[in-house]
Amino acid sequence: MTGRTASFRGLGTATRLAIVAAWTAILTLDATGDAAGLHHHVLIEGGTPPVQAIVLFLVGWELMLAAMMLPASIPAILSSGVVLARVPRPVIGGAAAFIGFVSIWTAFGLAAFAGDATLHRIVDATPSLAANPWLIQAGLLALAGAWQFAPRKRQSLAACRHPAPAAGIDVTEIRGPLAFGLDQGIACLGSSWALMLLMFGEGVSSLPWMIGLTLVMVYEAVGRHGLRVGHIAGIILILAAVATLNGIAM
Repeated sequence: MTGRTASFRGLGTATRLAIVAAWTAILTLDATGDAAGLHHHVLIEGGTPPVQAIVLFLVGWELMLAAMMLPASIPAILSSGVVLARVPRPVIGGAAAFIGFVSIWTAFGLAAFAGDATLHRIVDATPSLAANPWLIQAGLLALAGAWQFAPRKRQSLAACRHPAPAAGIDVTEIRGPLAFGLDQGIACLGSSWALMLLMFGEGVSSLPWMIGLTLVMVYEAVGRHGLRVGHIAGIILILAAVATLNGIAM
């Protein structure tokens, strides 16, 4: 077995181990009741110092990414291994690509956290919103459902499933994998940002939502009828939004 082949196989093994570790941590936090402490609402409204709140949020967010996005990204990760096999130092190249991918999703998570902090202030200053928080939940459900039908969603999903170096990115240079990882992160973000934003709203302590959305994203990425299942999920989310607007507890 060559060093490049070993690195390629090691990439798949490391990904699967990370998924198992993330789900183990999440299930442990849920069993002990500590998962609720990582919810953005608790961190924003609970008086947690800002820096500590951001660190704790990132712990929960990265766990969600590893548990939800990595299973959906396994085909892309393995395909990336083939692309990155051309890098002079595959292990370093793979690490650089991983950093680029994760940095995109981490930036998205931080933006969502900052946006939520602003939203909390708006709600606190708007009695009608404070009295009807389900309006925000319905909006998130409708947004996530509608995005399942967006042409941009399909284009991004295709790019996420079948990674290839974008024009101008030379993966044979060691700086290329970082750009490749950033490019892949953007593609996968374009595909799944709405579902992950919905998951952000529910928080790491909501196992049914996490399991359900993970199954949708995984089948979209690897299933033969991924597009059809994605559309079904979109319809369900839109119906859930309508039911929420009608005051039906989901």
